[in-house]
Amino acid sequence: MKYNAGIDIGGTFTDLICVSSKGDTLIHKTLSTPEDPSIGFINGIREIAAIAKQPFETFIASIDTIVHGTTVATNALLTLKGAKVALITTKGFRDALEMRRGIREEQYNNHYKNVVPLVPRYLRFTINERIGSEGNIISKLKVKDLLPLIQKIIEEKVESVAICFMNSYKNPIHEKQALTFLRKKLPGVFVTASFEVLPSIRFYERISTTAVSAFVGPILSTYLDNLTQKLADNHFKGSLLIMQSNGGVVVPEQVRKNPAVTVLSGPAAAPTAGAFYSKMLGYKNCITVDMGGTSFDAALVIENQCVTSTEGAINRYRIALPSLDIITIGAGGGSIGWLNNGGLLQMGPQSAGAIPGPVCYDKGGKIPACTDADLILGYLNPDFFAGGKLKLSKTKAAQAIKEVLASKLGLSVHETAAGMFRIINSNMAQGVREISVERGYDPREFLFIVAGGAGSIHASEICKELEIPMFLVPNVSSIFCAAGMLMGDLKHDYIRSYFTSFKQLDKKIFLSCFNEMKAEGIHALHDEEGVKHNRISFHPILDMRYAGQYHEVQLETSWEEIMSFNIEQVFERFHKEHNRQFGYSLKEEGTEMELINLRLRVLGKTEKPKFLSVNTEFIPAESAIKEFRKVYIPELNRMKEVPVYDGDKPIFGALLNGPCMIEKITTSVFVSENYDCMVDDYGSFIVYEKEKFPQGFSLIHKTTEAYAY
Repeated sequence: MKYNAGIDIGGTFTDLICVSSKGDTLIHKTLSTPEDPSIGFINGIREIAAIAKQPFETFIASIDTIVHGTTVATNALLTLKGAKVALITTKGFRDALEMRRGIREEQYNNHYKNVVPLVPRYLRFTINERIGSEGNIISKLKVKDLLPLIQKIIEEKVESVAICFMNSYKNPIHEKQALTFLRKKLPGVFVTASFEVLPSIRFYERISTTAVSAFVGPILSTYLDNLTQKLADNHFKGSLLIMQSNGGVVVPEQVRKNPAVTVLSGPAAAPTAGAFYSKMLGYKNCITVDMGGTSFDAALVIENQCVTSTEGAINRYRIALPSLDIITIGAGGGSIGWLNNGGLLQMGPQSAGAIPGPVCYDKGGKIPACTDADLILGYLNPDFFAGGKLKLSKTKAAQAIKEVLASKLGLSVHETAAGMFRIINSNMAQGVREISVERGYDPREFLFIVAGGAGSIHASEICKELEIPMFLVPNVSSIFCAAGMLMGDLKHDYIRSYFTSFKQLDKKIFLSCFNEMKAEGIHALHDEEGVKHNRISFHPILDMRYAGQYHEVQLETSWEEIMSFNIEQVFERFHKEHNRQFGYSLKEEGTEMELINLRLRVLGKTEKPKFLSVNTEFIPAESAIKEFRKVYIPELNRMKEVPVYDGDKPIFGALLNGPCMIEKITTSVFVSENYDCMVDDYGSFIVYEKEKFPQGFSLIHKTTEAYAY
């Protein structure tokens, strides 16, 4: 029997899902190993093999494909513990990385400080070369001029080199010459150039993205080398695929060429899984939220498509590669409680992480975290956390909350824990507003999908604050990103900058750019990754704006429209999309439109595992009650004894009246006073406001057609 596996390494937990060729599903969570994430990766497979009651050697040999999401690049940027980078750029542009676009992020903040560049000034070198704006060579590159720079790079023990020349997106000849020469003269040093990373207009975006790629490149390459070696040592014979920030997957060799594509690797899988579940339940639009141990991620799915952006930033470092539009804030189970200078209680963004973790883990933590508050408020069973594998110390959690926070606030331990609970819920609600309301969408009109080991404890209060009437906790919510990884397709994004007004658009140039990108996509998917031609599809995107505007609109179109040069339909959709995003259009004024970039997303369809099936056997909900336990009810502002259901038992179709708790091995669901819960035939939990179950919502699904891709 063969397996496909999805493995998501987070800041606190490593999540795993394994689906057999028969559809049998195994899920598991294990603590991450920040010192070397590949250790936690192998540990997780070893532990899930034990769950499957198979020898580790037999189990890992039976895995056909592993899809892996990694936070290695993300953490390197967040902690600024990346490689020592040198930058080589065109003479006169040494400080472009520091000057950015000349616009302060906080225009009215007199105390604003610029972000520290990833490359210090003494390692930013210039060379006398120049490509003109139309791609013509103004000043020819002399590779011998690189020799003194190479000497300095060696003396400074630089680990990575980024090359970014002016206008190289029009003509990369100088970057190619420099790249070849430097790789030959600097063996063992990671060298990358902007034409490989982001060959597009706008110099700052290009140089920043290239610097990010160089900064994380050596660390990510080392990690992939360690991981592939460990897999080989343990006789893994299958395929390893890496999740990208754009929601697609690629082979490790592609990641080594452009490491920046993995900066949002882990969270990118949640919207993919969200699209799957929303489609299954008859929705086209959904909001996915994922509360893990360290962070809270929120993303949108519109018309069953994950929303993407090219204006991403991590820790204020600009990354202009296509990535799923995800808001990430420091609000997770490990987010610590602290008092600001005014004596007010705050939660996060600092996190206790996996080591030492929250105080209740009893691994040396001293500062109370969100998980400690959840334990005090009764939402967690100290003897059943992670199925009982990790015993929680309620005594130490209470003591830490009292000493660090409650004594200074003049409150009891329970009052302080309730305050921690309310504040982190408010923080997460604001994150949802940022991804929805600030994008012009009403969150009340979306299916709200809650994931993460801690997410379903806090979802009732988040929804109450946002007036969202219903939320879904999928049966795989605790390892939602890992499950989403098995649903991703092979995906490559290409770009050509072509700045012109539509009145002056050259059809020959326009079509040749798309055909060039199509050829590159076919080469990557068919020739390098073995995807059959009939499973490859092409999705063009145009970056458009009204003449004189600063920002553009990304407009998706079809390959047929591009090849037939059907521009009039594109114009109509642009006016509508501009009106939706900005509240107006200039159609009636006849304002001229401009084209900035041509993009092509090339997809290679992968086989999706059938890890869900309709369940026919069930037991009455009353038979699944494990105990009655006192939990904090926010609406009543007091503790109340409620039933605790075993969510791993087959209570399909059951109605569970709130307030109550539902415990699974990997997560817990809190159904608050104002909510009830229905369990669908797939073991997912649909929590909704009392007497407000959505009209026309189909709860029971007797076919598996929704799972067909």
